[in-house]
Amino acid sequence: MTINTPPPPCSILLLAGGRGQRMGGQDKGLVEWLGEPMIAHLQRKVRALSDDLIISCNRNRERYAAFADQLVADDEGDFPGPLAGIRAGLKAARHTHLLVLPCDVPRIDTRLLQSMRETAQLNSEKPLMLRHGEHWEPLLCVIPLSLSAAFEDAWNAGERSPGRVMRSLGATALQCPDNDPRLANLNTPELLNAYNTVSD
Repeated sequence: MTINTPPPPCSILLLAGGRGQRMGGQDKGLVEWLGEPMIAHLQRKVRALSDDLIISCNRNRERYAAFADQLVADDEGDFPGPLAGIRAGLKAARHTHLLVLPCDVPRIDTRLLQSMRETAQLNSEKPLMLRHGEHWEPLLCVIPLSLSAAFEDAWNAGERSPGRVMRSLGATALQCPDNDPRLANLNTPELLNAYNTVSD
């Protein structure tokens, strides 16, 4: 396999199932940024990359349905965290790999998304996570569906950290620059106002 080989089809999961505590309990994916819900910005960036676009949401399903091919929800109540959404996405995905993004990174660009897919292809049996500096970004990742059982085992053993699960499975890193603006988590009203331009 050469680096010029196009990445195989992947499923894409947008995580929008949290409490939105830093947003005062608002459904974060539906919070407006630059005149549109944040989920709309993400959907536009990823739509051409997959025919299997999944959104994990626990509220407002009718609004999210317009942006997705499939909707999934946590199989436990009371917002058990992002690992629950990732598990639901792995169960629903139709392709061999699942690219995961949180709903609050609307400044991610198509070049980085393509790099994630290409780098995951080079080590296709391991999870891939973004890193900047020494900091892992476990919710910006690519997971082979062949590891679904390992995620279930970790969950059943009480693990709730996606990053710990992936590092235990030998995750590879795609290194990004320190303070990469494409990775800005716009998860508070102040950050929404601070970042007022769109990435490509």
